[in-house]
Amino acid sequence: MMKFANADEFALHMRREIIKMLAASGSGHPGGSLSATDIIAVLFHDEMNIDPQDPHKPDRDRFVLSKGHAAPALYAALALLDFFPIEELSQLRKLGSHLQGHPDMHKTPGVDMSTGSLGQGISTACGMALAAKKDGLHNTIYALLGDGETEEGEVWEAAMFAAHYQLDNLIAFLDHNHLQIDGNPKDVLSPEPLNEKWRAFGWKVIEIDGHDTEQIKAAIKEAKEEQGRPVMIIAETVKGKGVSFMENQAGWHGMALNAEQAEQAISALFWQGE
Repeated sequence: MMKFANADEFALHMRREIIKMLAASGSGHPGGSLSATDIIAVLFHDEMNIDPQDPHKPDRDRFVLSKGHAAPALYAALALLDFFPIEELSQLRKLGSHLQGHPDMHKTPGVDMSTGSLGQGISTACGMALAAKKDGLHNTIYALLGDGETEEGEVWEAAMFAAHYQLDNLIAFLDHNHLQIDGNPKDVLSPEPLNEKWRAFGWKVIEIDGHDTEQIKAAIKEAKEEQGRPVMIIAETVKGKGVSFMENQAGWHGMALNAEQAEQAISALFWQGE
């Protein structure tokens, strides 16, 4: 397994792999994968109790990618941690590959929940958290949502459920990159103010810079100390983060890079690692 000095280095390698696999597949979702990269990097590199040699161990922490279209970020993290060979990333979205456009818990080692239909991931994370409490486990259930995803009513049903059952073993992140496929969520079907809404639904809310790994780690530490209610960490992020020509551009929600664009992006990312 490759060794990384810290979560920032891990995130940089994740971004390189995201670009390469999306260019190879010719389809996918780069913008939201890159905005979520630093959050996933901290969770998988620094925080979560997981074991690539025993991906189904009962007391492991769980991660639910509720915004399932950001699967390339999750796949990059899993491959870099040796859940499966990194060479398989080039098979993203290919027929017969276990790496499809949205995560499949039955095919991909390290994936805890199949997701894709927005809103369902946070709901299943609630079920995992409640089950863990009933089983007497002391693990943590993590979920990652998109801001556009909060336009789904199921999200708010899950929010009520988690608060009602005092699921303090549930920590959710909201990738607040201010863009969905059709533009800014405020202009599509505004879910704002998200911080006040999650508080009103009974959650503790922490607001951070979602690209500052130290802030992410500090927020997780604070969240784990909370008792009697779930925690929502609202992470301010940039869609397409790390690739200058993709940043804050809604058009990169679901458009893969061509070979020239991929070469330009990877070159810039390699310079960032110097």
